[in-house]
Amino acid sequence: MTLCFGILTISDRSSRGEREDKSGPALQEKILAFGWRVNQLDIIPDDLPAIQETLVRWVDSQGLDVILTTGGTGFSPRDVTPEATHAVIERPAP
Repeated sequence: MTLCFGILTISDRSSRGEREDKSGPALQEKILAFGWRVNQLDIIPDDLPAIQETLVRWVDSQGLDVILTTGGTGFSPRDVTPEATHAVIERPAP
């Protein structure tokens, strides 16, 4: 079975072009090494509605098996990825 992935980098600075995203391409390299596919690869800012919208759109229209989120903010007040993800999933799998 060939899995199909989406990789969403969530970073204010990378989305503005101020910092190179290294985590998204690193994940893509590992995924491709397993013979899987990456059908979506994007960088967006740390913005709750933007994260939610992107996750829902990818799930609804891209036929992805797995979506990985990555980013550079870390656990700070500006990091809203956990909250955005929790708002759109049906069942968490920590």
